[in-house]
Amino acid sequence: MRSVLVLYHSQEHGNTKLMAEAVADGARKAGAEVTLVNTNETRLDMEVYRKADAVAFGSPDYFSYIAGGLKVFLDDWLIAKRRAKEAPGLDGKPYALFYSHGGGGKVREPMEGLFKRVGTKVGETVGSLRAPDEKTEEACRRLGELLAKS
Repeated sequence: MRSVLVLYHSQEHGNTKLMAEAVADGARKAGAEVTLVNTNETRLDMEVYRKADAVAFGSPDYFSYIAGGLKVFLDDWLIAKRRAKEAPGLDGKPYALFYSHGGGGKVREPMEGLFKRVGTKVGETVGSLRAPDEKTEEACRRLGELLAKS
């Protein structure tokens, strides 16, 4: 069984959490085991990341940039890569991106630039203006399915 990690940040409105749950639903329906981690609640253990076959990253738009918890993940990921003689489970993962915003939506560009280092992007980045509507939730579910099958 494939394992999919959904790493996201959500706090005030919960819009990114709704998207993360839709991604997770899609991955589960495609037969994957899913782990959801909200960086607002905990810092991701890199061993959890290493064991995942694929990863979805989600962030709200904070001043046209990703949430701090996801930046911490990227810092931890880079440190783990530099410390390891070999980087099994750190490089080359299929990944997907999603984000929510309150009107700007400019986080997409830095997200796509930052996360391209972790592996191969699957699907299109999904964005949501405020709470995701049914169309956006369905796009998130399809993203989860793509990850589970990647």
